[in-house]
Amino acid sequence: MVGLLDILMDAQGLLPTLESIDRDALLAVNGSDSLFLDRLARILTTALTWLPLYISLFIVVLRNNDSFRKVLMIIGAAALCVLLAGTVDDMIVKPTVARWRPTHDPVIGAMVDVVDGYRGGKYGFFSAHASNTFSIAIFFCWLVRSRLLSTAMVLWSFTNCWTRLYLGVHFPGDILVGLTWGFIVGSTVYYLFYRLTRNIGSGSHLISSQYTATGYQRSDCHIPVTVLAFTLVFALIKSCIL
Repeated sequence: MVGLLDILMDAQGLLPTLESIDRDALLAVNGSDSLFLDRLARILTTALTWLPLYISLFIVVLRNNDSFRKVLMIIGAAALCVLLAGTVDDMIVKPTVARWRPTHDPVIGAMVDVVDGYRGGKYGFFSAHASNTFSIAIFFCWLVRSRLLSTAMVLWSFTNCWTRLYLGVHFPGDILVGLTWGFIVGSTVYYLFYRLTRNIGSGSHLISSQYTATGYQRSDCHIPVTVLAFTLVFALIKSCIL
């Protein structure tokens, strides 16, 4: 019993230290004097910016699955990722934990560099942007098994995470927990999807070098990667001319 109390006391003493480190780390990466980076972060953090990427992923799924039922199940799995990763966070975790966003934090709120008056909601633990994007990224990593696409999807998620830190609406700890939860959700949803669909379609091809381990054409994997690259270029150009 004494040992348990000691552990609890140590944990209580450690929490303020971790919060202090989290605040210092956020202030080190939040904002800048660059209007270009301000615009870029605002563009990249907007969900509509990534609509072409979502469409390109859907095209890859359509081109590589001859079963309409399996296509619907992939769409449902992706929706489940968002539901578990983001909606659970926004509806349950954030109001329950009630940790202030940096922009509303009573300790450092006045020191946070706010871009275009954007402060987000009151609570920020954990980051729904991090958990949503990483759950989708991890799900497609498992689904397609393409090193190129997997790298692009993870970089896409990390780009979203950077925007949240730059804009000062999440602490690094919010991001790390969001990424962890996103990984768990994406992996779990894929496991359930695999168990339900492993007998749908053969997934075998005569020329294996042209296909991934799960039967996706490697050439098709270039579609979302190219779209992602063009989206980033578009965001850079738009940030320059606004």
